[in-house]
Amino acid sequence: MAVTLLYSTEYTATSVTVPASNISTDLMHGKQRIAFFTTVQAGTGDATSSFALCTLPAGRVKVILGLSGAYFNWTTASATCDLGWDGYTGSDNVAVSADPDGLVDGLDVDAVGFRTFWGNATGALNTNFTPAAVDITGGVYTFNSRAGVIIRATSQDTAMVAADIMVGWLTYVID
Repeated sequence: MAVTLLYSTEYTATSVTVPASNISTDLMHGKQRIAFFTTVQAGTGDATSSFALCTLPAGRVKVILGLSGAYFNWTTASATCDLGWDGYTGSDNVAVSADPDGLVDGLDVDAVGFRTFWGNATGALNTNFTPAAVDITGGVYTFNSRAGVIIRATSQDTAMVAADIMVGWLTYVID
């Protein structure tokens, strides 16, 4: 076997290619930001009830699921949480459809406690690399929006009970 010396795509663009390429700040030298959220269910809510957690800023934003998570106290047995986004306009002025489980599909929140959002995406891989490929891309997802993106948590399969809570944060990188 031969010893190999390989480069990441980003290293190649900035340090090997002549002239060097500029890469977006969500890949190199971006600023890490955190959006905190606190939700409390008011009254009962049927299955598919949801919470708008935060709005990510406009532009290119990379969500880091491995550095994001929440404490859940959803008291209905067999409860699962989906994490996704509302429809938005891309930076190219093309409408992007809502995807209620584009980041996390079926996170088991049956027992009270803290959950990380990384490692919980499931489903078939598709050309948009969601939701399953969020894990194979290092637990990150990149949005590129004109006016921001609303991130939403949904109780997909069970009813919500009054005072169910979800408290946590979403970590993202932007310039």
